Amino acid sequence: MLEPTIPALKEWASAIKALETGRQIMVMRKGGIVEETRHFELKSPAFYLYPTYEHQRKELIKSSDQSYVEESLAEWVPEASTIRITAYAEVTQDLEIRDQEMLDRLLDFHMWTADFAEDRLKWKRKDPLHVLILRVYLLKEPMEIPVLPEYNGCRSWISIPNGLVPREMTPVVDVADFDKQVQKINEMLKL
Repeated sequence: MLEPTIPALKEWASAIKALETGRQIMVMRKGGIVEETRHFELKSPAFYLYPTYEHQRKELIKSSDQSYVEESLAEWVPEASTIRITAYAEVTQDLEIRDQEMLDRLLDFHMWTADFAEDRLKWKRKDPLHVLILRVYLLKEPMEIPVLPEYNGCRSWISIPNGLVPREMTPVVDVADFDKQVQKINEMLKL
């Protein structure tokens, strides 16, 4: 019998740190190179955030936010047999961004440079850039999970064993502040 699993979204460790501090409440997704469907799909409205390190680079991050990259890389052990998961997220909105003007309006709400965000929009031009608005929670006790071969590669989603799931979490941003940020984002996008 197979062990039950739960979804985790692979994301740059530096972006997870920005989410955990409340610096931002969004991630941008287009889909990994080895996605089954060749484009991003929101497979679950709630998931754990699985940190990745390989593709994050300081020059892709605004200078004011580059400390997130430095901090995450200082923790990284490439040969590690386990990885630490510290956050859980719930999607409150999946915004499909299709043009540069809409993307430019979001620049102040995330850590990535304008050039990097534009490159993400232009990659797989026919597909929208998904901006996921996330309500993020810190795990009271972080999870150490084994790094399995099936977690490797450029894919958005992985499944982690359900038996490892902690039960206690704390929201990073209180409800009122979160609602204000969401309202500002929606106003900028005229939603």
